[in-house]
Amino acid sequence: MIQFWKACRQSCLLITFLILVLAPAMAQTDIDGIMMKKNNLCIGPMFGYSSWKHYWEGTLKRENLNLGTVSTHMYSVMGVFGISDKLNVLFDVPYVTTKASAGTLHGQKGIQDASLWVKYMAFDKTIGKGDLSLYALAGASVPLSNYVADFLPLSIGLHSKTFSLRAMGDYQLGKFFVTASGTYIYRSNIKIDRDAYYTTEMHYTNEVSMPDVLTFNIRTGYRHNNVVAEAFLDNQTTLGGFDITRNNMPFPSNKMNATRLGTWLKYELNVPRGLSLIATGNYVIAGRNVGQSTSISGGLFYILDFNKKKPASSSLQQQTK
Repeated sequence: MIQFWKACRQSCLLITFLILVLAPAMAQTDIDGIMMKKNNLCIGPMFGYSSWKHYWEGTLKRENLNLGTVSTHMYSVMGVFGISDKLNVLFDVPYVTTKASAGTLHGQKGIQDASLWVKYMAFDKTIGKGDLSLYALAGASVPLSNYVADFLPLSIGLHSKTFSLRAMGDYQLGKFFVTASGTYIYRSNIKIDRDAYYTTEMHYTNEVSMPDVLTFNIRTGYRHNNVVAEAFLDNQTTLGGFDITRNNMPFPSNKMNATRLGTWLKYELNVPRGLSLIATGNYVIAGRNVGQSTSISGGLFYILDFNKKKPASSSLQQQTK
């Protein structure tokens, strides 16, 4: 019991430290080089906060006194299940709220889009003094509520169904690693509550053609025993779309490009075994038709072992490297 309370005290100190030092983000296990073992389920709640005051209207960086600071809160349940040591399924169901500190626009709230990923480790081999793993991932997302997409920047989402394909490589040399990935995201068209709208030309329909998206991510850091600490850079490029017109509201099919710098930390407790704390943060360093947001998030996850052979083991020791 004394050891348990000592571990709890250490965990509280760690959480406080993470909150103080993190530059803000959102980190996902669908983008790392770790696999969950067969019949193990890692699940838990995640909380995120993001805010911005300045944004890019096309390439023009500005602020809007009628909006003030736009903030978003996200509450979600996330998890990953090991179908086998080389095949994992990941899911996420978020509840989102938005708010503007100035002006008359009301924030929105509701269940957003459920996402599901399948992650397969296709290759794993020792090369030189390190281990190289290659992964193929497929993902999809579907809106879970009838929220309004045509109310940016306070909409909780774009209400588009998506399908994603990702290729990823991870190389670990001792306690240090580098992971790189590229993702193509197909987005379905959406319908809005008006019969006509203007982009770069007039459209007499309520259907909006949504441009697809290409993303790249590179992360590097320390991974050993029950600790992961990494820094990452990611880029999102919309394959089409148009710029926000001067002093106008954003539109769902706008070109939305962003480059982010961030950090991601994970600590797995020794007592109780299988309980992990996660904290992450990022900052948008460049963009187009997006807010220059600062984001932080944190989560608490626990591993359930359905093999019924032994207690849940460290998820970091469950890499099939």
